[in-house]
This record gives sequence, structure tokens and C-alpha cells, in this order.
Amino acid sequence: MMPILLLSRLLPRLTRADEAEIHVVLSGIPHNVTTEMDLELWAIAQHIGPDVDDLTTRYLDRNLPADVLFGLDDFLARHGHRTAGEIDVGVPRWSEDPHQVLALVENYARTGGAGHDAARRFQQCAEEAQVMATEIVSRSPNRLHARFAAFLLDRVRQLAGMRELPKYCAVLGIAAARRHLRAIGTELAGTGQIANPDDVFFLDYEELSELIEGADHRGLIADRREVHERELRRKHLPRLLLSDGTEPETLLTVEKSDGALHGTSASTGTVTGVARVVRDPAKARLEPGDILVAPSTDPGWTPLFLTASGLVMEMGGPNSHGATVAREYGIPAVVGVPDATTRIVDGQTVTVHGSAGTVEF
Repeated sequence: MMPILLLSRLLPRLTRADEAEIHVVLSGIPHNVTTEMDLELWAIAQHIGPDVDDLTTRYLDRNLPADVLFGLDDFLARHGHRTAGEIDVGVPRWSEDPHQVLALVENYARTGGAGHDAARRFQQCAEEAQVMATEIVSRSPNRLHARFAAFLLDRVRQLAGMRELPKYCAVLGIAAARRHLRAIGTELAGTGQIANPDDVFFLDYEELSELIEGADHRGLIADRREVHERELRRKHLPRLLLSDGTEPETLLTVEKSDGALHGTSASTGTVTGVARVVRDPAKARLEPGDILVAPSTDPGWTPLFLTASGLVMEMGGPNSHGATVAREYGIPAVVGVPDATTRIVDGQTVTVHGSAGTVEF
């Protein structure tokens, strides 16, 4: 991964291409397990047909076309260890609660039926990337430089998508740990030592061992659960805290205006659309052309990128997950936009200037 990150940084200098051209080259890249997962789910959704109402109940009742049922079963068997916020062992996996996946499938089926083709859009990004790579190589001053530039561009495209694989494998381990902890929680709840199997996630391993040996940690669990639920209601998450608790960004002068927000350019291009402010991907309902406005994203959010036409994030920088995926999907994105989810109103028309790092509304 380090050589790929280094080469990506050096691409503009070594290939004599500007940043916007490099963004095009790095869109539609192959061998990305998360992108492949999204496109697989999109393909399954296109077999549902026009009736997408109450999809969760129909799936649980096995009342869907056979190819859709088998496709979803296979998808959850291979990708069910994932979810939004998946590095937290306390968060339920898709395999435990498929509602989020089925909500995405419902949205995919509806938007696909309306004429939006996410798979084709991704393929177009890949084709445009190849055209841009050929153009960059053609500007090389000599044959040797051209061969080197072509090799470099091809290697970065072929390998950059593999950056998702370490996280994907790490989450497999987290999901396995969750299964074991849930089994312990179920047994302890059955004996009345805890109220809920999920209570085990509010204890560390030493405390859990004490509980198994007979200690009463119900008060400790209740206190931590209360703190956890309070923190979930927090609207603002500092991107950086000093050791004395100071938030440096509060000391800076933030550029504000009535009609625009300022952040960091993450993916070039300009797009105007309806803003959809999303804090929970399981409750998202995006139409083709909508602009996703979110606090932050992780791989559990990426299925939404197939229908979004732009991205605005409160947190993150140019190399954050959402920024990188936006470039690969070829959608304009601005990240690090303070208070984006509160200053932008759901349903409001906004314009994302990806190159300038601004959002107008």
C-alpha cells in the first residue's frame, strides 16, 4: 500500500498531469472489494421488478423471486459481517439485522426502474479513466518516458483499489469476536446476570471474566450504557482534541457566508442537486441526482454512492474514505465542511464545486 500511496502522490510530477486529470484516472478503478460489493447488490436489486414495498418483511417471509432470495442470501453470507460503524464490535452486523441492506436494495430497485444505471455509470468512469490515461501518455516527450508513464498509470489503477482489503479482513475478525461475545452474553442473560445479551459490549475482557466468575457489574453496565446513549445524541464531533481538551478548530477563524460553505476539495467537478442530509445510512432514501450530506462515511455507507451525484462531509480530508470513494465513483465531493448537516437543510437545492471546495445553497 505504501508504494501505491507514494506513486499516487508522485503521479502529477512523473506523468506531467494536473490534479484534475489524475482524479479522472483514479475513477472507476477495479479490484476494490467494497465497490464490487455495492455493484453486486445493485445487480440483485434489478431483478425485483416494480413492486418494492415492504421488502424487509417479504424477504424474511421468503416472498420474493427465487433469484433475488438466493442472491440476497449469498450476499449476506459473504458480506454480512459488514455494517456502518463496523469497527465497533458492539454494532449489529448486516447478517443480524438485514434491514439496512434491504433498504438499499429497495432504493436501488426503485431508482433502477426509473432509468438510473449505476453499473453503467461506474463503467463509464472506467472508460473515461482509460481515455485520460492514454491522453497523458501521448504527451510524453519520448518513447521511454511514455512507456514509464503508461506502466505507472496502469499499476496505480490496478492496485489502488486493494486498499479496501485490509479493512475488509480486519472487520471479519471483529465480526467473529462479536459472535463469540454475543454467545457469552446470551448465556449470561439466560442466568439473569445481565439484562440483555448486548450488555457484554459495555465491559472489557477483564470485567467480563469477573462477571463470569460471579461479580455483579449491572450498575457499571447501566452507567456506561447511559453515557453511550448520551454520546450518540451528540451533534458535533471534534476532528482534533488536544490533551487538555481544547478543540483547535474553535480557535480558528472559519470562513462563512450566507450562501456558501467552505471545505476541502476531495473530488473535482460541479453538480447541482437536492441535498439529502443523512446521519444513519439505514434510513437514507436517495433519488438519482441527490447530493449526499453526511457527518462522515465508512464502507458501510458506500452503497449510497451509487445513486448520489455529489458528496458533502463534515469530517475527513482528501484521503479519507468518503473522498477516495467519491473520486472512484466520479462524483464531485467537498469534505471537512463544518456544520454541513445543520446548515444545509434536507431537500434544499445545493451546488457542489468539487474543485473549489465550496458548497453553494
